[in-house]
Amino acid sequence: MHKLLIIEDDIPLANVLQRRLSGQGFECHHVDCCELALSEARLWQPSHILLDMKIGRGCGLDLIPLLRTSLPKVHLVLLTGYASIATAVEAIRQGADNYLAKPVDTATLVNALLPGGVSAIALPAENALSPKRVEWEHIQQVLTSNQGNVSATARQLGMHRRTLQRKLLKKPILS
Repeated sequence: MHKLLIIEDDIPLANVLQRRLSGQGFECHHVDCCELALSEARLWQPSHILLDMKIGRGCGLDLIPLLRTSLPKVHLVLLTGYASIATAVEAIRQGADNYLAKPVDTATLVNALLPGGVSAIALPAENALSPKRVEWEHIQQVLTSNQGNVSATARQLGMHRRTLQRKLLKKPILS
C-alpha cells in the first residue's frame, strides 16, 4: 500500500481527495497548514505527497525543497487552482515530480502519483466537469482568496459585481 500525505487547506476538497484516493489503494493522511506539513511528513514517512500550491497564507512551492531534503525518494505532486507555465516550471525546478491544475479527475491524479503503475489499479469511469461547474469552482476559489469580498472578486474576474452576485446565488452545478 502507498502512503499518501495530502497537504491541502481546503478541508472539503481534502476529504474528497482522501475518499477518492483511498479507493485507489492509498493510505491517506491529511494536513491543512504549512507549519505541520514538514513535521508530519518526517514523522509519517509517506511514499507520496499531494501538495496544494496555496496553503493558507503559505506557499507550497516553498515547501518542496524542504520536503525533498527530508524525504528525497518521495513522489511529490503539486496541485493548484492557479495554474500557469511559470509556476509549473518553478515547481519542477524546486523538485516536484508532477504538476496538476484543479479540478482534476481521479484517473489523472492517480497517473500523476503512480506514473507507469496505473494499469494495476481499476479506475472508475468519471464524467468530465461541465464548463459551468469549472466556472463555479473557479469563482469560489477566487472569492475565497479575496476573503469573501465580492467587489474585489468581480474586479479580479473582470466581470460586473452584480453579474457575479447573480452567479453566486445559483446553486453549484454537480457535473
